[in-house]
Amino acid sequence: MIASDLRSGVEQLGDMIAEASTIVPFTGAGISTECGIPDFRSPGGLWTRNRPIPFDEFVASPEARNEAWRRRFAMEPTFAAARPGRGHRALASLYRAGKIPAIVTQNIDNLHQVSGFAGDHVVELHGNTTYARCIGCGEAYDLPWVKQRFDTSGRAPDCTVCEEPVKTATISFGQAMPEDAMRRATELAQQCDLFIAIGSSLVVWPAAGFPQLARNCGARLVIINNEPTEQDDLADLVIRHDIGETLGPFVGN
Repeated sequence: MIASDLRSGVEQLGDMIAEASTIVPFTGAGISTECGIPDFRSPGGLWTRNRPIPFDEFVASPEARNEAWRRRFAMEPTFAAARPGRGHRALASLYRAGKIPAIVTQNIDNLHQVSGFAGDHVVELHGNTTYARCIGCGEAYDLPWVKQRFDTSGRAPDCTVCEEPVKTATISFGQAMPEDAMRRATELAQQCDLFIAIGSSLVVWPAAGFPQLARNCGARLVIINNEPTEQDDLADLVIRHDIGETLGPFVGN
């Protein structure tokens, strides 16, 4: 059912939250746009300005690795300045209240952790852009280390352990999804009684399958997104309004 207006949508959502014992939020880029982080697909989004660099191209081409790191460092002021928005804070409040055991996110901006979620309770399907990893041995590196070497040599650095390329700890097109995160997200979707998809276009698979999985396992499904999604017909409630305004009333509850 599509909420007729914001007020009725918030009221219905509040009732569903009150009735639920286990809530699993599933968040996409839309929850972070009010924090100043642009999304990917919308007009003016990141992918309208820069073609994504697939994983196989990153691995094969030093030029592609250099370009990937140039783009990441160009975005650093945006990521560094971002603070959790009303949506993040509302979900963190429900987490502290014991309603949310963990959160599943397509986002890479670390804002759920900053809002108050324990790191091991944030299931990151697409990784995290606030640090880097070696694509070979998995050694972790902080971004200042990468930038210092990039600025000094003009080249994307390789791992000091195994000499394989270092990239942001994100999942690129063509890169294998993280098995542990997918397993945990599957378990959460199967065990919740309310699944709330927030700010996701629900077109990136396999991540987009989790709302359907939760619904098939008996959970009620809520979709909060400015634009229609292909899964709206499955939802018990669809709220097509600003995420901050929709979730703002639940901050501090």
